[in-house]
Amino acid sequence: MEAIRLLLADDHRLVREGLRALLERAGFEVVAEAGDGYQALELIEELRPEVAVLDIAMPRLNGLEAAHRIARVAPETKVILLSMYKDPEYVHQALRAGARGYVLKEEALAELVEAVRRVARGGYYFAQPVLAAIVAAAQQSSPHPEGKLELLTPREREVLQLLAEGHTTPEIARIIHRSPETVRSHRLRIMRKLGLHSTAELIRFALEHGLAHRS
Repeated sequence: MEAIRLLLADDHRLVREGLRALLERAGFEVVAEAGDGYQALELIEELRPEVAVLDIAMPRLNGLEAAHRIARVAPETKVILLSMYKDPEYVHQALRAGARGYVLKEEALAELVEAVRRVARGGYYFAQPVLAAIVAAAQQSSPHPEGKLELLTPREREVLQLLAEGHTTPEIARIIHRSPETVRSHRLRIMRKLGLHSTAELIRFALEHGLAHRS
């Protein structure tokens, strides 16, 4: 199996060196490093890595804006954002930007390898403290967040939880012992019932309603 190809972008050289060593020990291939968002974007257009790990706070072009542009020019490159912030609004912005992972910098050494593996397979990955902050914020704004969930069947809620936990369509199919086509049909029905129009909105809804768990 070929190594997953990565781009690593952070404006602190020592941080990049530490993360690069971690990722290469895990068997990934770091094909390029960048010190700002513009440089990252140029290298991604040229090299087309499978995953880009971007610091959210970079000079010249921040990670969120870089993720927006990567989604347009290199949609096959999946983005993981590194951040110091647990604020749910940052995560919502990350989802809107097309990011598939959100890892806290303080937890990067412990979580980044798993985040890259999951995102490279087509799933999502969100740090546990971030999930907790999203659920807490949603509960404060709505004392009964389960209302819309009642529109879904038990199977649809199961699929929604698995999506929120970052599982891909083939993985969900194996877990629930159904075909990938059935899983896709469930996802479309869930979106229609909830009035959502994209996978990012679906993931955001699931996170806000506490439908995610990682050990």
